Amino acid sequence: MRILITNDDGIYAPGLRELVRALAPLGEVTVIAPERQQSATGHGITLHKPLRMTPVQIDAPAAEAFATNGTPADCTILATADDRPPPDLVVAGINMGANLGEEVLYSGTASAAMEGALQGFKALAISVTAYESCIFGPAADFAAALARRMTDVGLPPDTFLNVNVPNLCTEDLGPAVLTRLGRRRYLNSLERREDPRGRSYYWFSGEPLESDAAEGTDISAVQAGLISVTPVHFDMNFRGVGGEFDALLDGLGS
Repeated sequence: MRILITNDDGIYAPGLRELVRALAPLGEVTVIAPERQQSATGHGITLHKPLRMTPVQIDAPAAEAFATNGTPADCTILATADDRPPPDLVVAGINMGANLGEEVLYSGTASAAMEGALQGFKALAISVTAYESCIFGPAADFAAALARRMTDVGLPPDTFLNVNVPNLCTEDLGPAVLTRLGRRRYLNSLERREDPRGRSYYWFSGEPLESDAAEGTDISAVQAGLISVTPVHFDMNFRGVGGEFDALLDGLGS
């Protein structure tokens, strides 16, 4: 099996190395990851500058490893550069910090997996639900087990799996459950500051507000110590709930 590993935390992120070690026994692993931190870059792709891939050495058993100046989604696209055979599986992670609810819209990790699905590859994104003192081993082991299962079980087109693993030791970790995305919007804060030269700049931050953490959501699962597996499909169509869009366009145009 040909496996592409990427992320948004950068080529030297410890979660990526753990993922490579866990997946290497399954086949030929190629790593293409950003040369620097790219969290919250979403699904951006690079159109206005050259994309470069620089071979690097990482402390993990990958067949090849490349750092790129592109985005996480670019990394997935670059997997077929130079007539390389396409990957059988794209695995993005292991991300430091959860990707729950609406966070999949911002996450570079989730976007790399989505790009894999759009390219016709089986794909998953995996995250641990902590930013410090991350325990990557259980998440890496689960990714390997899930990857084995995905060789036999197909996914619908344009669909990837978004996996969130509580930051717990294996003995404290619950089983995997199928979930849906909860609602986790951010209360944004934009702080104006001045640099030493007196020029203004702004620092963006935010606190999550979980408005839907009901049973069956990814948020509820990780709060209970369970591994959340959410199938995500790229279909943003919405026809409304009461004909409001028909009324909106009634009589407009020629």
